[in-house]
Amino acid sequence: MRTGITVLAAVAVLSAGVPATARAADAGKPCPAPVTAARCTDGQLADGTPYTFAKPARWNGTVLVDLDFAAGGLSSALTASLLDRGYAAGGTTRTISSWNIARAIDNQAEALGRFEAAFGRARYAIAEGRSMGGMVAAGVAQVHPGRFAAAIPMCGGLGGAVGQWNQKLDTVFTLKTLLFPGSALPVTGIPADVPGTQQRWLTAAASAQNTAAGRARIALAAAIGQLPAWGLAPDGSATPVPDDRDTAGVEQGMYLALAGGPLPYLGQAVSSRRTIEQLSGGNPSWNTGVDYARQFASASPSEQNAVRELYARAGLDLRADFARLAAEPRVRADLAAVRYLERGIVFTGDLRIPVLTVNGTGDQISTVAQQQSYGSLVRSAGNASCSGRRTSKPRATARTRQANSRRPSTAC
Repeated sequence: MRTGITVLAAVAVLSAGVPATARAADAGKPCPAPVTAARCTDGQLADGTPYTFAKPARWNGTVLVDLDFAAGGLSSALTASLLDRGYAAGGTTRTISSWNIARAIDNQAEALGRFEAAFGRARYAIAEGRSMGGMVAAGVAQVHPGRFAAAIPMCGGLGGAVGQWNQKLDTVFTLKTLLFPGSALPVTGIPADVPGTQQRWLTAAASAQNTAAGRARIALAAAIGQLPAWGLAPDGSATPVPDDRDTAGVEQGMYLALAGGPLPYLGQAVSSRRTIEQLSGGNPSWNTGVDYARQFASASPSEQNAVRELYARAGLDLRADFARLAAEPRVRADLAAVRYLERGIVFTGDLRIPVLTVNGTGDQISTVAQQQSYGSLVRSAGNASCSGRRTSKPRATARTRQANSRRPSTAC
C-alpha cells in the first residue's frame, strides 16, 4: 500500500497542471475484469516483448509506462487507483530483454508508441518502475527525453549496470576471502545450478552467523558493500529498525540484508550475475586496485562502530583482515563483458526532464549508496533543482559512483 501511495504522490507532482480531460482516439478494446471501466490495447513489440495498456474513459492525458506492467499490472490495486484518477497505465515485461538493459529502455519508447497509435498522443508520458524497472526508467529519462516528460525510478539500480555489480562483487569477495577461503563458493563464474549455489551461500552465511568471528566478518563485508543495517526476517516479515548504538541489532540487520527475506542480497548476487555472465559472455566486474579499508571508511558510523566492537568481542584484528583482503588475488574483468554491460546504461547526470527517485533505506538490493551516486552525478552535471533529506546512511564511494562504470584497463 505504501508503494501505491508513493507512486500516486509522485505522479501527482510530475504531472501537475494536466487538464482533467484529454482528447484521445476511440480505439482499443474493453479491458478484462477488474478494470472493465477502461479500454485496453495489447500485443507484442518488435522483439516479441508483450505490452499492455489501460486508458480510463476520462483520461487526463498522462500515461505511465512500466517495465513490468504487462506481467499482471491490470489486476493491481495501484492500477485501479491510477485509472480512477484519470491516468492511463501500462508497459511491458522483462521476459525477453532480461538484463539487456539497453533493449528494455528502448522497449519503453516503442511501447509508448503503441499506446499512442491506439489512443492518441499523450500530453505527458512518465516512465516508472521498481528494481530493474527503476533502473530502466532512469535510463529512459537519459536516452529518450524527447519521448517522455518525466521519470519515477523506484528502488532502481542507479549505480548503473556496471557500477552496481562492482559493488556486489566487493561484498561477496570479502565474505569469501575472510570466511570461506578455499571453499567452492563462487564469487563470479556462477554455475548453471543457480538454486543450489544460492542455497550453499545462504547455508554458509547462516553457519558463520552462529560464531563471534563470523558475525564480525559478516558485518565487515556488509559495511564494505554499503548494505543497510536492516533486513527482512526469513519469512519475509518486517523487522524493527535497530538503534544505531545496538551493536547486535545492527549486525543482525546486516546479516538479514545479506541472507534474509524472499530476495536476499546473496541470492540475487548469484542469480542475476549468472544471467549477466551468460548474456555478456564473461565477467563484467573487477576489484583490481580497490582499497577495502577506504571502502569501509565510507560506511555509516553505526556500521563502522558495530564492526569495530564485534571484532573486539571476537578477539580479531581488523587491520589484519584488511591486509588479508589487500593480499588476496583480485578478480579481473572480461573487457568484452564490461563493454556489453556498459551498453545497458551508464548514468551521466545529463537530465533534460524531471526525475524523482524513490528508495527505501532498508533496500538490500538497490542500496541507498546507489541512489546517492546518481544524485551526485546529477548535481555535478548542474541538473539538480532539489535534493532529498540528508541522512546518516552510507555515502556514495568510488565503487558506487559512475566513475566505476568506466572500462577497466587492459591490466584487468
